[in-house]
Amino acid sequence: MYQFLKYEKEQGVVRLSMNRPEVYNAFNNELTYELQDAFKQIRRDDEVRVVVLTGEGKAFGSGQDLKASQADPDRSFLDSVRKRYNPLIKSMRELPKPIICRLNGVAAGAGCSLALACDIIVASEQATLIEVFINIGLVPDSGSSYFIPRLVSPARAFELCTMGNKISARQAYEWGMINKVVPHDQLDSAVQEYVNYYAAAPTKAIGMIKKMLNKSQTASLDEMLEYEAYCQEIAGNSADHKEGVSAFLEKRKPQYQGK
Repeated sequence: MYQFLKYEKEQGVVRLSMNRPEVYNAFNNELTYELQDAFKQIRRDDEVRVVVLTGEGKAFGSGQDLKASQADPDRSFLDSVRKRYNPLIKSMRELPKPIICRLNGVAAGAGCSLALACDIIVASEQATLIEVFINIGLVPDSGSSYFIPRLVSPARAFELCTMGNKISARQAYEWGMINKVVPHDQLDSAVQEYVNYYAAAPTKAIGMIKKMLNKSQTASLDEMLEYEAYCQEIAGNSADHKEGVSAFLEKRKPQYQGK
């Protein structure tokens, strides 16, 4: 289906794996557009309940492929960010389905941004995060300047972005940047625990919760109280809510369909 991206779908789960291991899954034009297309497909596919995003080989993603970008000396940074990275990050944050990051190795630059755009991050102890932009005289993009100050203190955010410090998975966990850290040989089983939960969960409600939490970043309390009421009306009329109530009354495990 794709040249630089593996797309595997099975039992409501899509596994996306960036597939340029020889360059540590650095982003060229094709990979970013393939990721954009994949998330469009996932949004349209009602069978998909959860997404796992990872990288092939030793790295998660090493950021922009500098060799590829140097091949086009007249390229516009503005156009590149607006056309390649911004639509990708927005599609991930606006996807009404949970995205689990399987952080298997280094996530640098835009690769770090991509990891932070996921809803759940499960990391190998070998994984690291680094805002590498400053090392080549650039500023963070792909959402990093949005995500990082919301995850760590302003002082730490400034240090991470201006010094390009490499953060271990353990440190990132202690700072609240990721959800779980495990030995590398336990990474797949740890990811699968989340997959099993979300694949059987009430996806419609989870999609609305994701939208609510995104909105709360800039909304007032009054606005969120009203938005909660609006969303609750939709959730209360969903098939999943009816199934949840029936299962509770019948003392059985609910069989959610994500509708």
